[in-house]
Amino acid sequence: MTIKSDKWIRRMAQEHGMIEPFFPDQVRMEEGRKVISYGTSSYGYDIRCADEFKVFTNINSTIVDPKNFDSNSFVDIKSDVCIIPPNSFALARTVEYFRIPRSVLTVCLGKSTYARCGIIVNVTPFEPEWEGYVTLEFSNTTPLPAKIYAGEGCAQVLFFESDELCDVSYKDRNGKYQGQHGVTLPRA
Repeated sequence: MTIKSDKWIRRMAQEHGMIEPFFPDQVRMEEGRKVISYGTSSYGYDIRCADEFKVFTNINSTIVDPKNFDSNSFVDIKSDVCIIPPNSFALARTVEYFRIPRSVLTVCLGKSTYARCGIIVNVTPFEPEWEGYVTLEFSNTTPLPAKIYAGEGCAQVLFFESDELCDVSYKDRNGKYQGQHGVTLPRA
C-alpha cells in the first residue's frame, strides 16, 4: 500500500471524477484575500468546509448516545462563518463530493492552522467505493469561542492504494453513510 502523489490525484479527479469540484493546484488567495489553503498538495488534497453547520448545544440536557442520537441537540446554521462555543463541537460537510476507487482507502487529518488554535478536525477514513459529501466534526478544545470559515481549507485527505482489491467494499455491504448529502448525523 503506497501513498498517492499529486499527479495521481489530478488524474483520478480529472479523468474519473474522484473529487468534484476539483482544484488541481493549491489555492491560497481568492479575490485578493488570503484563505486557508485548499486543493491539491504534494501527497494529498485539502478539502473545504461548506456553509452548512450543526452546532452542538446542551439546551435539552440530553445524553449523547451514538445509537440513538437526538437531532434536537444541534442548532442549524447556514453562514460563511461558524462560531463554536467553548468546549463544544460542530458538524459540517465538505464542498467536495468524493468517489473513492475500490483499491483506495483514505485517511483524513486536520490542518495545522486550526490545530494550532485548539480546533480539532475529525474525519473517519473514506473506505473503498464510498461516495458522498464528507461529514466533518470540529471540536473547540479551548475555553473561548472558535471561528470556522466556510469555503476554505480545513483538513487534508491522504490517498493510499492497495496492491490488491478488497473482497467487499463499502458499496458492496451497503454502508449506512453511502451517498450522503448534507451534514449527516450518527446512524446506528
